[in-house]
Amino acid sequence: LTAPVEIMRCLKSIKEYAFCASTYPLVITLEDHLTADLQAKVAGMITETFGDLLYVPSSDTLNEFPSPEALMRRIIISTKPPQEYREFLKAQGDQKISGNADKLAEEGNLRRIDSNADDSDGKDEPDDEDDEESEEEDPKFQPDTACEYRKLITIHAGKPKGRMRDALKVDPDKVRRLSLSETQLGKATASHGADIIRFTQRNILRIYPKGTRINSSNYDPMKAWTHGAQMVAFNMQGHDKSLRLMQGFFRANGGCGYVKKPDFLLKTGPNGEVFDPKASLPVKKTLKGESVYGGRVAHGLQ
Repeated sequence: LTAPVEIMRCLKSIKEYAFCASTYPLVITLEDHLTADLQAKVAGMITETFGDLLYVPSSDTLNEFPSPEALMRRIIISTKPPQEYREFLKAQGDQKISGNADKLAEEGNLRRIDSNADDSDGKDEPDDEDDEESEEEDPKFQPDTACEYRKLITIHAGKPKGRMRDALKVDPDKVRRLSLSETQLGKATASHGADIIRFTQRNILRIYPKGTRINSSNYDPMKAWTHGAQMVAFNMQGHDKSLRLMQGFFRANGGCGYVKKPDFLLKTGPNGEVFDPKASLPVKKTLKGESVYGGRVAHGLQ
């Protein structure tokens, strides 16, 4: 329902205004429905447009994300990596693969980088991002063609398929980004709250509004933030309470776009334990307001 815009116009606009408000790193999330040859073409456009502003990781996968401080005035790409089709064939050994494209695509799904599992319902939610039926699974896929595109991806993205506990497993050898809808997050926090916090200590969690919010309303972002989610997406068309919360939340740290998590979401105990959102903890400090005198409020905290 929206008119197309040339990608070069978008890239040039991003470059022009990327660091007007803040010098902290800018993350571009791409919704990629491109064939391999177009991925290679887009890789050339991105490299040519951003030049030295573009952060290119030194290895195919990172075992730790660089800090925002280390990426000042840099642009970072986040998207699903292309399917490694040649690796899939090699893993199959001498197994014969039929010419049936549908069957091949289904088997190829097993090798997708983003097949990290979840018991999501998702049936009532049209995907606003990672379409599972992408051209990456075409049997004609040539991984060499999109090699340059893959090299530009710093944050490898994916969506859960299967059990949520498996989707939230932490891989010590690589970091990634997981996307959940607000509905998936609600279910996950009810049963896997500590797992989410452990996941977000090393990896990136992105939350987005469910697709049935056709009136561009928003969900309460506090549940996502208090469980460590770094990317909490909003519908920006209105100006509801959730947007005001977001605007107030990110006034912290000089309005640079990044707010440090509280220590309790970052700490790990001697046995690997993390903060339990359901734990009943004692009150450490009570804040009280002062009385009103002569129509003026004397503010004070104890």
